[in-house]
Amino acid sequence: MDKILIEDMAFYAYHGVHEEEARLGQRFHIDVECRLDLSEAGRSDDVLKTVSYDRIVAIAAEVTTGQRFNLIEALAEAISDKLLADIPKVQSVRIKIRKPSAPIPAPSGYASIEIERSRSE
Repeated sequence: MDKILIEDMAFYAYHGVHEEEARLGQRFHIDVECRLDLSEAGRSDDVLKTVSYDRIVAIAAEVTTGQRFNLIEALAEAISDKLLADIPKVQSVRIKIRKPSAPIPAPSGYASIEIERSRSE
């Protein structure tokens, strides 16, 4: 399956279990991989035969900044649900969310999760 990848989108939002995370917020870095058939777009060179990158980014931004989640796992589920619901050409998605300021008691670049979802699930 072909892929559209948009990597390292950064959004400021208020997700997290701790009160400080809800009050102060932090930056979240998100990668989205959409799997779909891109052969028609490649042969025709027609933008209408593919999925606009702008649309994928807009959905990720809307979900990330428009709702609050305790868990980044729930944020990833919401992004994948909306992508699959709103873009029929997309057959499956992979979402990775990195939380660089996770309140963990050890030096770390970031905490992250990654999920994969498809229309058949």
